[in-house]
Amino acid sequence: MRIFDVVVIGAGPVGENVADRTAAAGLDTVIVESELVGGECSYWACEPSKALLRPVLLHAEARGMPGIDPGPLDVEAVLRHRDRMSGDWNDQSQVQWLKQAGITLIRGHGRLSGPRTVDVTGADGAVLRLSARHAVAVCTGTRAALPPLPDLAALRPWTSREATSATQVPPRLAIVGGGVVAVEMATAWQALGSQVTLVVRESGLLSRMERFAADLVTDALRASGVDLRFDTTITAATRAADVRLVLSDGEVLHADELLLATGRAPRTDDLGLETVGLHPGIWLPSDDTYTVPGVTGDWLYAVGDVNQRALLTHQGKYQARIAGTVIADRARNHPLDRSPWSRHTGTADHAAVPQVLFTDPEIASVGLTTADAARLGRDVDIVDYNLGLVAGAHQHSPGYLGRARILLDPARGTILGATFAGRGVAELLQSATFAITGEIPLDRLWHAVPAFPTLSEVWLRLLETYRDTAAPLRSGR
Repeated sequence: MRIFDVVVIGAGPVGENVADRTAAAGLDTVIVESELVGGECSYWACEPSKALLRPVLLHAEARGMPGIDPGPLDVEAVLRHRDRMSGDWNDQSQVQWLKQAGITLIRGHGRLSGPRTVDVTGADGAVLRLSARHAVAVCTGTRAALPPLPDLAALRPWTSREATSATQVPPRLAIVGGGVVAVEMATAWQALGSQVTLVVRESGLLSRMERFAADLVTDALRASGVDLRFDTTITAATRAADVRLVLSDGEVLHADELLLATGRAPRTDDLGLETVGLHPGIWLPSDDTYTVPGVTGDWLYAVGDVNQRALLTHQGKYQARIAGTVIADRARNHPLDRSPWSRHTGTADHAAVPQVLFTDPEIASVGLTTADAARLGRDVDIVDYNLGLVAGAHQHSPGYLGRARILLDPARGTILGATFAGRGVAELLQSATFAITGEIPLDRLWHAVPAFPTLSEVWLRLLETYRDTAAPLRSGR
């Protein structure tokens, strides 16, 4: 047995940030990883997917600019760029960072074996028992959730991992799903040369986004050549010379590869949760300090995607910074401040989760959507503006298509949510996040002057639209 102050299971961005905070606070910290240090985001999600998408989106923009003839995409160069951005699936630079931060790395599969105890099974089958004086942080993230298709192994489907690491462009790619992974990968592979068919159970894409934003992306995918099949499911699937899919309308669809982008599941099925009174395979709940409720002693933490609060790398890293602070202060017997927006409370998980979809056009959102407000019974004023009318949009690209929406608290005069759709809108998101987390009143926002001509001028236009609307559109109870 080896004894540490803190044991972190999972060395993705979330686990690394928990360990960084606790080690910086002087706690002896070990991190356990069964695959590559850096986790899903670095090698099979955020980094490789955006490395595929950035050349694709830039190429699409360049094609529409006067005086620029970008020529065809160099697919091999794009794939080599993806490989570099993924570190060629080598984690030595991140291992070196752990060493410099004073964090011990142990490779192997970690699972709880009782309170404050983690057993690590190495590649040789040997088991090392770790004991934590203060905390065990579970940062194991998620895996692809696959539908119950018969003989799934023989079908050899892609998940998000294969979609972001493939070395060849499939001539025909069928994608099942209508969420972020499905839409981003459809955007990338269609541009790289696949004929993509999207099979979507719902009547539209991106059901959690504002409808206007999803509709802009839907139109752009159709224009690029993606075949969209809504209100459709797969009733049977086989693989022989190619993949043969029987659709719910009876049509038979043939593809060279099949990507199942049908959601995520927590990596908790072989975590030993039963040894501390919890059920294997569950999303591991946590309170706003990221402590798992119902476990005696406040020593078990669930941080990042595994707690299902917000399945986004940057939000998981935010949670990790707070959890690390909570662990360190509890170790020193310091009281916790549980008030909203304190250093010990993950308030942003509820009020200001930012997200960017790297599609064409981009979607950037933070805080509530109109559907969220209705579901929560919140009264909100809805303010829309055609982003294409802003001078900065004309400069950005001819024929710019985009739209912006903010949701306002009519009683307090503060912003509760914002969604932007259009090329380049990702860089508008942080200003909206500041406005929501800072609860900045509209009277003060009038003094935040946007530079001309930039896309950020949409902020002024949104405020003017609200000022000049006699009866704002209201949604809620």
